[in-house]
Amino acid sequence: MEEQRQNTAILLMHCPDQPGIIAVITEFINTNGGNILYLAQYVDRENGVFYMRVEWDLSNFIIPEEKIADYFDTLYAGRYNMTYGISFTRRKQRMAIFVSKMSHCLYDMLARYIAGEWDVEIPVIISNHPDMKIAAEQFNIPYEHIPVTRDNKAEMEKLEFEILKKYDIDFIVLARYMQVLSEDFINRYPNKIINIHHSFLPAFVGAKPYHAAHERGVKLIGATSHYVTTDLDAGPIIEQDIVRITHKDTIDDLVKKGRDLEKIVLSRAVEKHIQRKILSYRNKTVVFS
Repeated sequence: MEEQRQNTAILLMHCPDQPGIIAVITEFINTNGGNILYLAQYVDRENGVFYMRVEWDLSNFIIPEEKIADYFDTLYAGRYNMTYGISFTRRKQRMAIFVSKMSHCLYDMLARYIAGEWDVEIPVIISNHPDMKIAAEQFNIPYEHIPVTRDNKAEMEKLEFEILKKYDIDFIVLARYMQVLSEDFINRYPNKIINIHHSFLPAFVGAKPYHAAHERGVKLIGATSHYVTTDLDAGPIIEQDIVRITHKDTIDDLVKKGRDLEKIVLSRAVEKHIQRKILSYRNKTVVFS
């Protein structure tokens, strides 16, 4: 029997800051029988931009779900110069995981998924190596081995597109996936590809950040999760964190602490995306609590 899920609507929007926006949107919801469950807003005074996330129960909402965006567009979007998106929670989002050979982020996410921490489906794991197939088998998730190289990227990405379409994927998480995605790939999933970077961006970028940090004698290391853009490792940052280290820590110590941090930071970012609490604007994010 299919799970009965409460259906709510979530509006994420930004527009030039101006008086009365909250009032007109809440009036729209209340007048049409909606019950507001969550409302958060933020004003960027420096740039004069208003951001808001509002979620409401659709049980008694008189506008049909498929027409809500049309009503909103006609009544408010043009009038207030809004950029917005409306989504619905009835259907679980479907998330694909891309991984290479490192297992720490993959296992952390799968454990959270199986434990029911995330309101999401993970129907497929895609990898450019066969190594992590054992993890997919342990969690009974289909595993697609697509051996991407620099020379066959276009051909292999075509296969990946077919897989993503087959499994009706909404967004992608790169769990230490060691391949650079093409511009075409990234443009198909704007703000829907989440990456974890093994350093506190923008410092110590490159292939060996822990070695660079060790040579510099830093007292902390970090990890950064961000949306993928065509500007490598420079997309909108979703989540970051740090861990303190000392002169006693070896490179191996840094790698171990760093991997623990990567798991936490990536999972926080994924959770916020699942909850639809991230609003991107001009290569930055507003992450609602």
